[in-house]
Formats: sequence, structure tokens, C-alpha cells
Amino acid sequence: MRIDITGPGPLLCFGGPYSNLEGTEAMRREAQRLAIPPNRVICTGDIVAYCANPNETVELVRDWGCHVIKGNCEQQLAELAEDCGCGFDDGTACDLLSARWYAFADNALRDDHRQWMSALPASIDFELGTLTARVIHGGVRDVSRFVFPSTANDVKQAEIDSAAADILIAGHCGIPFVEKFGTRVWFNPGVIGMPANDATPDGWYGLITPQPETGTAVFSLRRLCYDAQAAARRLARLGHVDSYAEALRTGLWPSLDVLPQAERQQTGIPLREIDLTISLDPT
Repeated sequence: MRIDITGPGPLLCFGGPYSNLEGTEAMRREAQRLAIPPNRVICTGDIVAYCANPNETVELVRDWGCHVIKGNCEQQLAELAEDCGCGFDDGTACDLLSARWYAFADNALRDDHRQWMSALPASIDFELGTLTARVIHGGVRDVSRFVFPSTANDVKQAEIDSAAADILIAGHCGIPFVEKFGTRVWFNPGVIGMPANDATPDGWYGLITPQPETGTAVFSLRRLCYDAQAAARRLARLGHVDSYAEALRTGLWPSLDVLPQAERQQTGIPLREIDLTISLDPT
């Protein structure tokens, strides 16, 4: 799906609301504080997942009117699939935990919300100055592909090549990062519904701010501070995934099954906010 993002000011990107109503409300307030209109806001998917308010979170995002692509959670819930589609190994902690939150979300989700999810695009394309950009969830051809900061450069390069874009905006892995490949950029703004396993309760989002006077754009990763303790209490009252309620409190994931060794070693180390400037002239 191609969209037109015109006008001055930054573009706001975020992923993984994860049924976290408090986090999603905070993200919308932050967009309003920054005076970023809905047509310059993009969500990389997974609106519904671990937390307590699947329907309310969908309603909030729909009412916001921002751009949204279909993550693996939207895809699976829309198709009445049996699991979240992440491909976790049978019997692992991630597999067992996902079965519990997915069953809750699947049982709770309204039919009109499934229909809305079904109609979401798998990707979004737009232009930023002279550069082309594509928004995906995980991988270009595999919606649930995990690409982390430590994932091999040749893997990321192949994904960017497959996207045929100068800027690839992606989500899914839950950890924010931005990386430059020559004149091209991989930008994962992180998620707002769960912490980044860095021992802080904050979510993460990204800003792309064109600088017309210098012919550049600044790619920024920013913390989203919100009342994560309230989200944790709401989830704990339901009792179906206490481990994720604890994650909201502590900022630490309940399982590291999906993480490469490099990211495991970063567990509990607070992430830094980042600003990366690139040229909008690919030559």
C-alpha cells in the first residue's frame, strides 16, 4: 500500500501496542504533545497481544486514524488461527506463555475488530524527500521473522534489497535499533506495550525528522514513559499471564528464548536514546 506523507515536521513510528491501553494512550498523547498529525504516524503492527485490553486498544488506534500495517498477531487473529504465528519451539517458555495470552485475546476480540485487522495492508510504501521507504512488521516475506540489533548484516542487507527501499522500517523483535548501510537505513522504533528487557518499564518509539535546510533526516529512538504499573495491575487482575505483568513492573522479559546471545547479554542494561543523521540525497 502506498501512502502520501507530505508536509513539514517529524514522522512518528511505533510498534507493539500489545493490548496495553495505558501505553497506547500515552503514545497518542505524546504525538499530540509533539503536534504530529495522524497522517504522519505509523504503527508497525501487533496491536493485540500480551496485555489486558485488546478491544479498547484496537478502538483507540482506529479512532486515532494513524497508518497501521498487519503484524503476525493481526494476521493470526483475523484468520482465527490457533496461535500467534511466531513459530516458537514447542514447549519453550515463549511457546507456553504465548498460548495463554493468545487464547485470552482470541476469546475476547470482537468480530468487527477481526474484520478491521483482516483489511490492514501487509506493508506501506512512501517517499521521504528523494528516498523511498517501506514499512514491514518482521521480514519482507516472513511477517514473523525476528531481526535483532545483532542479526548479521548480510541478513539485514538482504531484507533491504528485497524491500527495494532506501529506508526499511520494521518491528516485531521488541528491541529498538537504527543502523545505516551505506546510504540505506534499517529503523526499528521498538514497541510501546512491553519494555525492551532493559530493566526499565518504558516503551520505545521512533521519530524521523527531515531537515530540509541541510538535506538530511534525523532518525531518533525515544523512551515512552507511562504508567506501566497501572497496566501491570490491570493485567495481574486477569491472572492469565502473571509473567508479563511482572515484566511490565520490572522491565525484564519473562523468557529470553528468542534472543540471540548478544541481546541476552544486554539483559537489564538500560538502552540509550539515539539520534542518527542521514542524507536525503542517495547519491
